[in-house]
Amino acid sequence: MDEISNEASPDGWSWFDSASSPPRVKTDVSSAFARCFSSDDGAVVMAHLRGVTVERALGADASVAMLRHLEGQRQLVGYMARMAKIGRGDE
Repeated sequence: MDEISNEASPDGWSWFDSASSPPRVKTDVSSAFARCFSSDDGAVVMAHLRGVTVERALGADASVAMLRHLEGQRQLVGYMARMAKIGRGDE
């Protein structure tokens, strides 16, 4: 990976452009999700992730920060499941 220089460049943030990689095509990513979660082990992992996020209930004393954190986790698990569905051609 390229080293990031601490020196200022004349064109500002141009050094950042060289470090970024080109975006991947969504179908490649969704296919990778489908491959990851199509096996028996993948199904076990997805069930575990759903159990600790989607199916988890916090108590009445949960802070706003805890609720937001859990909701973010739920969103990520939902995203992963949806990408796997797209990769399988179910959507």
